[in-house]
Amino acid sequence: MKVVLATHNPHKVEEFQQIVSVARPDLEIVAYDGPEQIEDGVTFTDNALLKARTAAAHTGLPAVADDSGICVDVLGGSPGVFSAYWAGQRKDPVANLELLLDQLRDIADPHRTAHFTSAIALVAPDGAEHVVIGEWPGRLAHAPSGDGGFGYDPIFIPDGQPAGAERTVGQLTEEEKQTQSHRARAFAQLVPLLEAL
Repeated sequence: MKVVLATHNPHKVEEFQQIVSVARPDLEIVAYDGPEQIEDGVTFTDNALLKARTAAAHTGLPAVADDSGICVDVLGGSPGVFSAYWAGQRKDPVANLELLLDQLRDIADPHRTAHFTSAIALVAPDGAEHVVIGEWPGRLAHAPSGDGGFGYDPIFIPDGQPAGAERTVGQLTEEEKQTQSHRARAFAQLVPLLEAL
């Protein structure tokens, strides 16, 4: 079955294909080349639905769209839906990461808790809509580590790792990331909905 992924972000296409290949090898993620939807929603769910509706209408295929970001507790959940634009409209991931680290410069480890959130919307050609949410709890490092991943991955330390051997997402293998991430957690909830199409 073909499903269009409503994003122009090649990192997300690659990441979703890796997640899908584990859970549903028969599912083909098709890259989206249609008009880009303005993400003017105020929640992850709003933005995911906006993008999925646009892609489904443009392609006639079932469309999946993800809106995700990092939510820092001491910042009241920010950057949140503004994660990609935290340092301005240029969508500069390095500037975003550096600004967030600067804002947390004097915050002690116990107060650097955060989580990645992913809202994945599925819109079928008949107009049926579903949204699932995945969260990946952890905390933020004081400096980037690791060459893997993208965005805020080099500063996010997921919960559940052995003490003294903690790594950022940027230091995890692709397989580790694809089985633990917020998107993987959301996608696991999405699989039954895709099977019902």
